[in-house]
Amino acid sequence: MQTVKEPSFTWRFLLPQYWLVWLGLSLLFLITLLPLSILRKLAKVNTYLLHKLAKKRVAIARTNIALAFPDMPADEQVALVNKNIEVAGMALFETAMGWWWPTRRLQPLLEIEGQEHLESILAQGKGAFTMALHNMNAEVSLRLLGLYHPCVAFYRPHNNKLMDYVQYKGRARSNKYLIDKRSSRTLIDALNQGELCIYLPDQDYGKRGSIFVPFFGVEKTATLTACLMFAKRADCIPLMLTTQYTATGYKLKFYPPMPDFADKDDVVALTELNQQIETMVMEQPESYLWMHKRFKTRPEGEPSFYPKK
Repeated sequence: MQTVKEPSFTWRFLLPQYWLVWLGLSLLFLITLLPLSILRKLAKVNTYLLHKLAKKRVAIARTNIALAFPDMPADEQVALVNKNIEVAGMALFETAMGWWWPTRRLQPLLEIEGQEHLESILAQGKGAFTMALHNMNAEVSLRLLGLYHPCVAFYRPHNNKLMDYVQYKGRARSNKYLIDKRSSRTLIDALNQGELCIYLPDQDYGKRGSIFVPFFGVEKTATLTACLMFAKRADCIPLMLTTQYTATGYKLKFYPPMPDFADKDDVVALTELNQQIETMVMEQPESYLWMHKRFKTRPEGEPSFYPKK
């Protein structure tokens, strides 16, 4: 089984090259000792900084929202972009919450809807192939999921060794184990063992392993076929999961199982999948990761939607 080996602490993390990382992590840790209600207010500072320092990411969000909602009035598009950046401002604190908050602080924030859908799959002894959205609050929400039911997920190491150590420790809390992002076989094995496995299907990894189907206002959006491969090869039943905000915390919302997902034609299955994702996004559109180049890959001969550097 090709699980990710837990990084070890090394004395090299004390060298000067890591001092700024330690400083940033320490400040973040101290800030997130505050109550959630105050963190949500402090997140406005992060929002301001994003507008000033992450202009390219803000521009990507603006482009994506314009592409996704071509019929939305311009003032509503601007409002949605601004709300999305506000949510992004909170995401930094939510990452720290997911990594460092103890169970006693997180548990009261958790609300679950549709858990009967997940439990019906697991009761059959099958793996729960859970396709989740790329929402801004994913880090804290997946930690919350682990408090309800420990899961298995792919892992991409951080380029900075110290950050990788901290990130791994945080993501491994409350969950079973992490899988190398290149090891499809290990995820299939986990599903065959009846595990709850998380997969994010709404990513753009290029033309290889993707087909073009509609997604929101973009008729040809590169959509991963890997989710179909897992559904076909593993003893599992697919279902969808979204992570949403509530007034007092976060909600994990499971949707009805999709037992015939793997039996459909690829284009039909992925078109319906994107339609389902659209419906889920629209429940809280400001929470979606619009700052990601979702429409980066274009069919041969079509220009990029995003300006070159």
